[in-house]
Amino acid sequence: MAAEFLGTLLLVFFGVGAAVLAAEYVGTLGIALSFGFVLLALVYAIGPISGSHVNPAVTFGMFLAGRLDLDVAIKYWVAQLVGGIAGAALLFLVAKQVPGLETSGSFGSNGFGDRSAVHINTGGAFVAEIILTFLLVYTWLAVTHRVAVVGFDGLPIGIALAVVHLVGIPLTGTSVNPARSLGPAVFAGGAALTQLWLFIVAPLVGAAAAAYVHVLTHPQPNRRPRREMKVG
Repeated sequence: MAAEFLGTLLLVFFGVGAAVLAAEYVGTLGIALSFGFVLLALVYAIGPISGSHVNPAVTFGMFLAGRLDLDVAIKYWVAQLVGGIAGAALLFLVAKQVPGLETSGSFGSNGFGDRSAVHINTGGAFVAEIILTFLLVYTWLAVTHRVAVVGFDGLPIGIALAVVHLVGIPLTGTSVNPARSLGPAVFAGGAALTQLWLFIVAPLVGAAAAAYVHVLTHPQPNRRPRREMKVG
């Protein structure tokens, strides 16, 4: 739980921080690489401890795939959501020290309609987040065999997160992670909070789809029932 809390905090601070503090200098590509590189670093730092999910959607996919018990998944979700808020709080503290930097309304939060760079509508944003999350969680399930991430497993996972940001930033700002969306929305307020539901529900739907498809493409006839699975 400590690893998931710290990992989510760092993902939000550096990933969303690139959007809030450095977007003018690094652009969309830089923001996407920030998310991908931070996740890649975290995979090697805390992957052997918790799996470095740092994302409730990934944990949900792992649970549906039978790799986590429900009680463990709930603990992960709590740690991730609190970590996301803590990371956003630290970022908010830093942003407030930058003269002229506006933090209300946006603050790296996700959105659709007039809060989207391309003004994507609600349905389009929902479908986009499902597809983007599907790629991330499917990749995660496909390259790992248990909860922990080992060896070179982190490379395709980090690349997948960077790719979904390249596509998703103009659409919704890219969530694919309810904890990443919750933290900035708390400090942005207003429409960021009223639209938050989509960035919680759609990633979980995408994760569920990924878990189902993974079973079809990577059948495991000898897999034990979920009730027998443990974290180790």
